[in-house]
Amino acid sequence: MSKSTKIPNAPEIISKKAAAQKIMAVAGEIHTDIVKKHRKPEMVFPIRSLQNVRFDVKRGHFEILGKTATRTLSYNTVKTFAQSMRLLATTKNDLLDKDDIAGKREVYYNSKSWGECRFDEQPESDTLLDDIEAMLAINREQLGYIPEERGGDVTGPLVVIDQDPGNGKDIRIDCTKLGTGAWSIPSRVEHLRFEAGKAKFILAIETASLFQRLVHHRYYEKAHCILISMSGVPTRACRRFIRRLADDQKLPVLAFTDGDPYGYCNIYRTLKVGSGQAAHINRFFCVPQAHYLGVTPQDIADYELEDATHPLEEADIKRAKDALKNDPFIQHHKEWQDALNHMLKLGVRVEQQAFAKHGLNFVLDTYLPDKLKKNKYLP
Repeated sequence: MSKSTKIPNAPEIISKKAAAQKIMAVAGEIHTDIVKKHRKPEMVFPIRSLQNVRFDVKRGHFEILGKTATRTLSYNTVKTFAQSMRLLATTKNDLLDKDDIAGKREVYYNSKSWGECRFDEQPESDTLLDDIEAMLAINREQLGYIPEERGGDVTGPLVVIDQDPGNGKDIRIDCTKLGTGAWSIPSRVEHLRFEAGKAKFILAIETASLFQRLVHHRYYEKAHCILISMSGVPTRACRRFIRRLADDQKLPVLAFTDGDPYGYCNIYRTLKVGSGQAAHINRFFCVPQAHYLGVTPQDIADYELEDATHPLEEADIKRAKDALKNDPFIQHHKEWQDALNHMLKLGVRVEQQAFAKHGLNFVLDTYLPDKLKKNKYLP
């Protein structure tokens, strides 16, 4: 694949000052409603669901539509409304103004000092944080909230330029000089810079075991690619890292997952176009330039894997049929409809490790070079 692949416009990075001003604007409107207009204040949030999104072909990701939910201050909503205001205040005063960070679990425990408007369970604070993220249209990482999960691993011809949090000096991480391991993507990646002059593309891999095989044999030297382990559905940090790296270095992205409905409709779809639940910030976390390398249903016949497959389970069949019926991304691409129908007709799924039938290194000696040479991928 060529570096000249057309790259969608990168999303805007919001400064802490701009984010704080947005919060002040929300607070100002509520103050005006109460003091000057003498009416019940309200907050308006976009509805976060697959039913309120469309696949934007030009932008290359799920875009949220206009359906909203309104939270008006009343007897029944007074606690939730107060929690929303306290969370907005904490975000501005403790995180943005002080350049600090907090985990979602810390937010929950921090509320224990809020008196009667404290959160009883963490799902309450998690949901409210998602609502505020949607209302402000700023991803929570830029508000100072860090995810609990790891971001993924990366190796290959890439230098990541990080910063020492103590003195702000640059720290250069050469991802080819990490011994037998790989560099762990941090929870926040907005400040990172990249040098990847020798890389031709990014290969995002579902399973950690296959990633380790490619690292062990230094496949990135042979293919001139950057290897990234997604370890299942990629985290927000992993997706944001891939997006920023691909945009900054103008690199195409290929995804390599198990050949099953979860790999197609959850892992790859989320990487490429985002999700319905996070449609309000998909523009930050999707990777529209991604294409799907494999494992495809056609690969089963092409690489004689018929006796290395597993029957589709009921959950697999349901997930595939639901995607065909309801997923805007699948409905837009006939190629994906054909692939899912082909898989349902075969009645089987295939794992990345199935290529070991032909030898442990068949995947890196034959399969990947073949697919790259053919240069034909699913959208």
